[in-house]
This record gives sequence, structure tokens and C-alpha cells, in this order.
Amino acid sequence: MTDTPTDDGGKQAPSDDKGAIDEQVERDKVASGEQPEAGEPTETDRPAVLVPLEVLEGESLPNGTPELLANAHVVLLGYHVIPDQTATEQAREQFGETAMSKLEEFADALAAAGADVETRLVFTHDKETTIDRLIYEYECLAVLVPNSTERVESVLVALRGTVGVGRNTRLVTGLFADAGVDVTLYHALDEGETRDDGESFLNGVKTDLVERGIAADRIETLVEDADASIDAIAGHGEAHDVVVMGETDPSVTTFVFGMPSEQVAERFLGPVLVVQRERPEE
Repeated sequence: MTDTPTDDGGKQAPSDDKGAIDEQVERDKVASGEQPEAGEPTETDRPAVLVPLEVLEGESLPNGTPELLANAHVVLLGYHVIPDQTATEQAREQFGETAMSKLEEFADALAAAGADVETRLVFTHDKETTIDRLIYEYECLAVLVPNSTERVESVLVALRGTVGVGRNTRLVTGLFADAGVDVTLYHALDEGETRDDGESFLNGVKTDLVERGIAADRIETLVEDADASIDAIAGHGEAHDVVVMGETDPSVTTFVFGMPSEQVAERFLGPVLVVQRERPEE
């Protein structure tokens, strides 16, 4: 692994829209293998996935995560929420070394599995805004809601509509095209949508996945009427090792750390990858 300097230089980060938010970045780290030969894929070809862990609250890298993200560019975010009256510099001096040591251990495990890894340690007064900002700062395609998995042999991809579908297929192929993983495309019909509409939609997604490198015989499609889509996704997820969902709310963190992905993760008990919308033009 090689160290890269942080852009903050250990200084206080600027405020976000939700209010004054002080953050202390300890340092960034990049973990990668040998430099690729000319014409070989670079780390930028890997889907970027944010993995947030509350390291000082005992949250660790769940079993199976390194194997799940072996083909990813992982942004490993260690964060710690501090009281409003506590200065970030004070928190860094008190807890930074311990937190960074844990992050380095997790980064080593991810890198050993094949992932490219960047670590970021942040002390913050507002977790949601911090995570939201870093998703866009690192141009992350997805955020992992981390749960354990014993293996990665099949994935359920829950799709709601055409917006952002290309980001879903980029993530799935980037992580699983070379891993021999079975993929089930799932779509719960919206009001006024026919079964033919749903099947046509998923067949189009399947075609895209095949063109991107996933074998057609490894892809199944499932369309159904589902009033409680959260329960349906969690239920179908029990037959799979990983769930991939697209976020539906313009506020990324509302979805990732509120509803419904967190509910799916709680009921499914396996890892959930939440594909992010493209950031709106500002």
C-alpha cells in the first residue's frame, strides 16, 4: 500500500448545506496491486463503492466483504460522530491513531482479496451529510450497507424504473462479470404497468448485462405484483447472497440509512449494495 496526501492537509473541511459541519481527515491511503500493462484495465474501470464504518463504535468489516468487493475500487470511510461542542482537532488527537489502525487492518483485508482501496477517516457532527458529500467527492457508483455473507454465488438485482439503470448494470458487471455469479433481475410492477411492460423492461436490462460480459444463461428475470416491495425484495433475497438496489430518493443518505434499503438489510441479513443516482446538475 502507498500513502497519498489528503487534499484537506489536516485542515477543517468547509461547511455543508445542512449547517456548519467540522470534519477532520486523518489521511488517505490507496491500496492496489502492480501497475497495469498498456491496454489492461486500470483501477478507474472498477466500480467505486463507498463502505462506511463507525470504527470507534466497534463496527468492523463483515465476513465476506473482501470477496464481495474484490473487483471494486473501495472507498473505505471510517467515521466517528462527535458532540457539537467537541472540536474535530481534539477528537483526532484523542482517537485518530486508534481509528486509523483499525481502518488499515480492514484495508489490508480488502486489498488482499484484490480490491483497490482508499481509506478516509472523518470526525464529524453530521454523519448523513458527510457520507452524502463523500459519495459524490469520490464519484461512488454504490454504497454498501454491510452485512456478512459466507459466499458470493448469486445476486438479486431489484429494479424499479429506467432512471439510472445503466449505473446498476455497470455495478453488477464490474463486480461480478468475471466471478461466475448468477444474477436474478427483479421488478415489482408499478401502478398501471402490465406484466408485458415489466418483462420487456427486464429483458432490455438482461441484454445490456450480456453485452457487458455476463453470460446469458446466468441471468434470470422475475416480474411480479408486489404491494410491499420491501418485504418482497427481502423475501427473494433469502435465496441469494447479495442484494443490489437502486436508490429512489434524491437525498442519497435518506435512502441508504433510512428507508427502504436499511429495512431490506435488516430483514435480508446479507450485504446490500445501493446504487446511487447521478448527482443533479448544480
